[in-house]
Amino acid sequence: MEKHIEAYKILPKEAIEIREEVFVREQGFQEEFDETDDSAVHLVLFCDGLPAAVCRIYPGAREGEYGVGRLAMRRPYRGKDLGALLLAGAEREIRKAGGASICLHAQRQAEPFYAKQGYTAFGDTDFDEGCPHVWMRKDLGAGG
Repeated sequence: MEKHIEAYKILPKEAIEIREEVFVREQGFQEEFDETDDSAVHLVLFCDGLPAAVCRIYPGAREGEYGVGRLAMRRPYRGKDLGALLLAGAEREIRKAGGASICLHAQRQAEPFYAKQGYTAFGDTDFDEGCPHVWMRKDLGAGG
């Protein structure tokens, strides 16, 4: 399977389609698109030329911190370590932009995936449209 990641400065149609498919139709979220989409860099992972997964990266609240969000994988591509590949691509983009750490708001059910990629949960569980989430962080310093 040929895989590559493309970065976009505007929200591409592939990202809209994947996020609507996964977050809106599959998981039931209603408020999927927001103002962060206007300033984020959107990454799309293509497998054999077809859009398989998406995430977005954006400057965080603190100096050197970036956010990663809206990571979504189409069902046929799950369980193939492609989420880790996309997240690693996001981390590379953040390092190139001078980022030193990443903060993300993970669905609780995805916490083990992010933990496996080196992210640490902090704070209490909170709810986004009724879905339990947790904040997680990763330091990119020293080869992070």
